[in-house]
Amino acid sequence: MTTAIATFEDRLADLDVSLTRTTPAGFAEAVDAAALEPAVGAPLPYDDVALPDSVRTDPTPADLDAARTGVTAACMGIAAYGSVVLPSTPEGAEPISLFPERHVALLRAEDVVPGMPDAFERFGPALREGRGSFVVATGPSATADMGALVRGAHGPKEVHVVLLESEVGDGE
Repeated sequence: MTTAIATFEDRLADLDVSLTRTTPAGFAEAVDAAALEPAVGAPLPYDDVALPDSVRTDPTPADLDAARTGVTAACMGIAAYGSVVLPSTPEGAEPISLFPERHVALLRAEDVVPGMPDAFERFGPALREGRGSFVVATGPSATADMGALVRGAHGPKEVHVVLLESEVGDGE
């Protein structure tokens, strides 16, 4: 296992973020197991896997309101922080990742970078050229600005990462 993947796993555990490692063959089953129904999702940027039928990919506002899980693809993981980088998409993946109580972030193992300098090197040009925006999400939403810690005040209460490895085992 690469150092970045091991560090990423450790940071996720520190943040109470659950992780499932899978290959394309087990991808749909892993997403199904991580998602609470009803689930909504954004179309995936991957050619070799698809969301299971249990995840509605063209949700109406009512579907989004009723959803317990939002499933979106992350374009990067930042190992040192256990963060996932969520790109803005033409389909509007942002509400899908923010409104439901659980967010399932889908991430390819090769897209995990060691730290923030590596992340900026990767998505910095797109930002500088105005070719998109990104959210760096680290763990469940939490705030303590009114006293005790409250989860889910500004986003999901729970986060689950599905790490997609190649059949031969990325990071091994």
